[in-house]
Amino acid sequence: MGVVLPVLLACVAAFSNALATVLQRRAALSVPQARGFRPGLVLDLLRRPVWLAGMLAVVVAGVGQAAALATGPLSLVQPLFVLELPLALLLASSMTGRGLPGVLWAAVAAVVAGLGLALVSAAPAGGVAEVSTGRWVPVLAACGAAVVLLSGAGLRRPAGKARAGCLGAATAVCYALTAALIKDAMRVLDTGGVTGFLSAWQTYGFAVAGAGAVLLLEHALQGGPLIASQPALTLGDATVSLLLGLLLYQEDVRTGWWLLPQVTGVALVTVGVITLARRGIDLRTGR
Repeated sequence: MGVVLPVLLACVAAFSNALATVLQRRAALSVPQARGFRPGLVLDLLRRPVWLAGMLAVVVAGVGQAAALATGPLSLVQPLFVLELPLALLLASSMTGRGLPGVLWAAVAAVVAGLGLALVSAAPAGGVAEVSTGRWVPVLAACGAAVVLLSGAGLRRPAGKARAGCLGAATAVCYALTAALIKDAMRVLDTGGVTGFLSAWQTYGFAVAGAGAVLLLEHALQGGPLIASQPALTLGDATVSLLLGLLLYQEDVRTGWWLLPQVTGVALVTVGVITLARRGIDLRTGR
């Protein structure tokens, strides 16, 4: 099966995440706006059926992501979640009954082609099965500091691009860290069974990081336009996940002249993501 199974599982998870994003944004825009960090925001959302449906999609995505991470490298699986944005746009377009203009179809093509080019050129592979505590500690500290700094910077700003971008980037770090912890927890499940899984710190670590990502995401969606939050979230998740795959799991990617098509692919993805976020459909108005 090689990379086929983790790629398929990651694509299923990306679709579920895209559906969750569309439903959660609809829900987030239907509750009172939050000026600061408001945990009560989730209590408001719990009364919205559309948000609950979005959370169900999150659960499905989580299962697919866990299975993908258990069978493939972090640096291969997590960048595939870049597909979430074009899939979310296509779902939003279907829900609103509006077709996509040519420029958005071109952006979708750029994201798909760029992602394929970058991953085929990088060919992520290898890595260690178990991450030592000595490698986990500095990574956890760095990720925690980044989330605190980015969240603090975003929440100190009024609603707008800066606020949404900072909170989107903080969410991206949480998502990437959650994925890295899930991968290690799945190893524990495979070797130690359910008992080992339930007693492993990685299990509770990814639960905390995932809950933080959900809460930060809701504030990012409320904090400003998608042109700011979505690229920070989408590209940030892929970038941080790649770094964690290299640093934690010691995964290998091609270097040398392979860097040229990799950079080209990343450039295509970046242009496509920014275009989709800028020109995408507003779920409040259907435009």
